[in-house]
Amino acid sequence: MGSILARLIDILRLRSGPQDMPAGWNLAIVLILAYIAQGFFIDQILADGEAAPRSLLAITVQFLTIAVLLNIKKFTGRLAQTLSTLAGTGLIFGFLSILLVSQAEPEQNQPGLAMIWFAVFLWSLAVDAHIYRHALSITMSLGVLVAVMIFSVNFILIEAVFG
Repeated sequence: MGSILARLIDILRLRSGPQDMPAGWNLAIVLILAYIAQGFFIDQILADGEAAPRSLLAITVQFLTIAVLLNIKKFTGRLAQTLSTLAGTGLIFGFLSILLVSQAEPEQNQPGLAMIWFAVFLWSLAVDAHIYRHALSITMSLGVLVAVMIFSVNFILIEAVFG
């Protein structure tokens, strides 16, 4: 497991890509289930009955989109490693988010915390773009476009479904 964490950290540092993760569906399934479970955990922390369904919708859109794009590019053999990478990095960003949320005090103005939150958001977009770039064999610019488009679709769907 330490090796997988080290690989994920390298991916977070944009030093390696999904091709450096172990191939196969066993790891992918474990990481995907942990990623989904994290949404339910955050739901409990926030006492927000819609956090888990929103998280599940966002994960589903992201994973289905990348599956379709990999299929279009005829790179279906890359799906398990790509999903492992997205779920693994998503878990790490989720834990960072939990740490940030635990520091938030809604009645106080916290511009420093807001800036850190924004930096983590931009970092997560960059990491997703980096993963898409490697998985789809595209440029980083197109990877950024794919990441922003998936984020935008998720935002619109979540607003439409959950208001």
